[in-house]
Amino acid sequence: MRLLKLILTLVLVLFMSGCHGNRETVSFSVPDTFDTSREYELTFWAKNDTNKTQTDIYKKAIEDFQALYPNIKINLRLYTDYGKIYNDVITNIATNTTPNICISYPDHITTYLTGDNVVVPLDDLILDDKYGLGSEELAFSSATKDEMVTKYLEEGKIDGHYYAMPFMRSSEVCYINKTYVEKLGFTLPEKLTWDFIWEVSEAAMAKDENGNFLVNGQQVMIPFIYKSTDNMMIQYLAQANAGYSNENGEVLIFNDTTRDFLKTISEHAQTRAFSTFKISGYPANFLNAGQCIFAIDSTAGATWMGPDAPLLDISEDALVDFETVVMPIPQVDVENPKMISQGPSICIFNKEDPQEVLASWLFLQYLLTNDIQIAYAQTEGYIPVTTIAQEDEVYQQYLQDGGIDNDLHYDIKIDATKILLDNVENTFITPVFNGSTSLRDTAGQLIEETVKSVRRNQNVDDNYFDELFEEVSGLYHLDEINAGDVHKDLGPLPTSMKIMLISLALIWCGIIGGFVYNLYQKKASKH
Repeated sequence: MRLLKLILTLVLVLFMSGCHGNRETVSFSVPDTFDTSREYELTFWAKNDTNKTQTDIYKKAIEDFQALYPNIKINLRLYTDYGKIYNDVITNIATNTTPNICISYPDHITTYLTGDNVVVPLDDLILDDKYGLGSEELAFSSATKDEMVTKYLEEGKIDGHYYAMPFMRSSEVCYINKTYVEKLGFTLPEKLTWDFIWEVSEAAMAKDENGNFLVNGQQVMIPFIYKSTDNMMIQYLAQANAGYSNENGEVLIFNDTTRDFLKTISEHAQTRAFSTFKISGYPANFLNAGQCIFAIDSTAGATWMGPDAPLLDISEDALVDFETVVMPIPQVDVENPKMISQGPSICIFNKEDPQEVLASWLFLQYLLTNDIQIAYAQTEGYIPVTTIAQEDEVYQQYLQDGGIDNDLHYDIKIDATKILLDNVENTFITPVFNGSTSLRDTAGQLIEETVKSVRRNQNVDDNYFDELFEEVSGLYHLDEINAGDVHKDLGPLPTSMKIMLISLALIWCGIIGGFVYNLYQKKASKH
């Protein structure tokens, strides 16, 4: 009995130490010295927008970095979609074949973190005396922590630890056919509102006796097209101070403001004044063909917008000449504008060899140097994530030269860039937790399904939205996110918990064995 009590006490101690809520962060121990006598081969997964210039920037960055660190070889793998990077990382976590460095989003990284010590926490690396941000031990001039745009640096924090560094930042803007707005008898306001866009869009639906739209003389006109409907919903809710989610991972999106916004969308979908990228196609193509008036897309999509855009996806004979204007997205309250902060970040993955991880960190920092930050920002409507790059003479001259050509200095691209630079403090991000990616997908799906239902002549009323909320909640497993007190995947069982379970099994074996033994002894004594 004493032995049994001792075992039970031990199990209780193990159980208490095994109970856990959030996954404990395993800090990375930075090596005292980087071993330059060894060879390292690293994989870098990145995204480009089928833009050869961006690809060339990555390749030159790798070439220049390898000249500084000849013992580090970087293998570049390019993707055209963040979702594909995310899916491949998830697949490779299971086989322990993740890349070393990866362009990603914090929403995605939270899912990577449900694995066992998969992503490297950067806290100690950032502050390291020898190899941290701005350290003199580096073979290149790196931005210090104070020279990072604080708002963007903080976006890489998850559960109080840095797991990502910002690489580029973008937001959304509205690309407008000003010529058609004025042809319809309207004047663009200083600041866009949702009501103005809806009003102009409905006015643009007027047709002549032959079925052609009066505004463009064509048989196709979708006045308002939104590229990313998840951003559309998220930003509207933020502007209206309505619920989306909170820091605890609680899902708040199914509220009356969401319902009312979807009703408004359904009204304009009914007249075909509004549509989405997934339903109708890329908004830039309709805008450039004179078949759209308000095209909302990323600042990073600016080089596709307007008849003089350097990148076009339609034939020249389909182009319509008009004056293009770019403005911040429509607002609920123009005195308190809110727009989403987005754009690629970079994380590094844990490996058995800390020297390999340190080599990855060195390359990550190199991507934050002025030459790369400025060159990449010039390819699209991105902005650099360091103040030293933003204030650099080369970058400032680039901004001043907007409009001198329709290539590097394409005015719409630079106008979009300036809008973001002027609104950094008005940008926001959504809370990041395991499941936030699903919630983002839900936000867009609510709009997409509403528009589709209207086009199918379904009755879109309160009962419809009740069913829609329930349907998408189940589709994206949002009920599971809210199911428990802790909204994170706890990952594999810790060793202490495994020991506890094994100990319990042994105890039960002992009890059963003891019972059988005593029973045998009693029978034996009778004989």
